[in-house]
Amino acid sequence: QVQLVQSGGGLVHPGESLTLSCVVSGTSLTSHPLIWYRQKAGGQREVVASVPREGNTGYTYYENSVKDRFAISRDNAKNTAYLQMNDLVPEDTAVYYCSLGNPYWGQGTQVIVSS
Repeated sequence: QVQLVQSGGGLVHPGESLTLSCVVSGTSLTSHPLIWYRQKAGGQREVVASVPREGNTGYTYYENSVKDRFAISRDNAKNTAYLQMNDLVPEDTAVYYCSLGNPYWGQGTQVIVSS
């Protein structure tokens, strides 16, 4: 049974940082692409960042508004994915989801950026 368990969300002030974690069990993280999504209130789920599966050609993708502020990574030894978020702004407020592609999703974690 594949499970993705997220942690690391919360309430921060503008300009602060957060790291979201996504612990994967039941499958190897390296066997799948890694995608972080977010869904703002009243909005659709959108891709924030993604990397292809290990060994596949491709590139790391970042949504334009998070380029140079967010970093996607994975620790294969821990089977854990991360989204490092720096210099957060109120527009980053959303529920964030990690995914290995359908049907594998984390439960979502709320990030609120507010002064």
